Amino acid sequence: MKTVITIVGQDRVGIIAMISNILAENNVNILNINQNILNGFFNMVMIVDMGQSIISLKDLGHLLGEKGAAMGLDIKVQHEDIFKIMHRV
Repeated sequence: MKTVITIVGQDRVGIIAMISNILAENNVNILNINQNILNGFFNMVMIVDMGQSIISLKDLGHLLGEKGAAMGLDIKVQHEDIFKIMHRV
């Protein structure tokens, strides 16, 4: 199952490391990363494969949300189909 993770907030050291570590610990494979930083504002979209994960989509969203909030980030985790429907032009 493909999942979209969006991360937004002030840039700081350790954002990608924190997210990557959580994904690796839960056997979630990163397929694609698109990231940019503009005037200290961090924005990243990740496409991941949860086909072999040991955590549910809901629990991953909760975990990343809590860890992100501690770093001042807004992190959202959505099933690819939901993301596509919500962002259809």
